[in-house]
Amino acid sequence: MTIRHKLVGDAMQMVVCQLGPQQQVFCEAGKFLWKTANVSMETRLGKGAPGGGDDGGGGLLKRALSTAGEMGKRALAGESLAFQWFQASGDSGLVSFAGVLPGQMRVLELDGSRSWYAEKDAFVCAEGSVDFDIAFAGWKQGRRGGEGFVLERFSGSGTLVIAGAGNFIELNPAKYGGKIQVDTGCVVAFEESIHYGVERVGGLSMKTAVTAVFGGEGLSLATLEGDGQVILQSLTYDGMANALHRREGGDDRTGLTGGLFGGGND
Repeated sequence: MTIRHKLVGDAMQMVVCQLGPQQQVFCEAGKFLWKTANVSMETRLGKGAPGGGDDGGGGLLKRALSTAGEMGKRALAGESLAFQWFQASGDSGLVSFAGVLPGQMRVLELDGSRSWYAEKDAFVCAEGSVDFDIAFAGWKQGRRGGEGFVLERFSGSGTLVIAGAGNFIELNPAKYGGKIQVDTGCVVAFEESIHYGVERVGGLSMKTAVTAVFGGEGLSLATLEGDGQVILQSLTYDGMANALHRREGGDDRTGLTGGLFGGGND
């Protein structure tokens, strides 16, 4: 059953979900905003649905081992080990979530026929019926792609909400010769029919070498090939972090390092 929802805002969107009877939604730590009093919140390790009892035949042990494996992958990916679960009592309740940076959100309705892969910071929340897993893109791709090393895989049926920084653009590589090349930090999510990779572009010219030494990008690009939907963002996490770092160092339009009046001693 699809969760009723509403996207609110422009520069910093949030999603408000209306939970019906028996509906549950889970999110990663730091994505929850507010809820009505009739919505209960429970923090659990792993994605396992809350309230599940032992069904005998080693079911409890199987779930424990599955949770331990999931936690191990999340720890290697640098993700939070816990999920927050929400469920309404009565007819309905409201709960709201948002991403961590100013930007847009997308609500994807999974029908069980096709999975989605998302950048590890893109996941906001999902209906309890959605299956969650960590998908590593490969060690070589990770070393060359940086942010593209860890992906999260969502399958099953239900509502999935993702977020990104800046504005979104949605493309299908099949309409552009079958392949697009993207800054690794701009990838938000893509359907499982898309093949993801990382490749080097251009030779190591003097300009490229200088750019690499001083922390610039451009040596490696993410490649997205196939026929399916791709969601990209206009602002990268590294780009925002670098801009804030330069501002903290005093590299702003005033040319002063100590604020408006310099902050130095007379």
